Amino acid sequence: MAEPPNANAVAAEARARGAFVHTLQGDALRDKLAVLDGIATTMRFPDTFGRNLDALYDCLTDLSWLPAGEHVLIWVSATGLAEQDPKSYLAIRSVLSDAQRALGPSGERADSRQFTAVIAAP
Repeated sequence: MAEPPNANAVAAEARARGAFVHTLQGDALRDKLAVLDGIATTMRFPDTFGRNLDALYDCLTDLSWLPAGEHVLIWVSATGLAEQDPKSYLAIRSVLSDAQRALGPSGERADSRQFTAVIAAP
């Protein structure tokens, strides 16, 4: 399995292309709700966020409360959740991937916002 990219390098590359960087420090996030809350806080989700995987997808494919452009979520040290709750880790990764596909350059939503998710090492 390949090593995750370095978070600082990912952030620098994203900023260089004009993207907005949102960094989630995952060291202490060891359960599903903690990660969902962490993403919600990092991405400044509306207070109506439902704290479940469907709501995560809905918010990540909306982003209307954020400025137009690409938004990059860098999840640093996701190993806490991956080790404690592998099923939830894989489910959240799947949602991040689906949202990225939906809001990517060739995704189904063609507005002025894009979403990219990267799981990175510190």
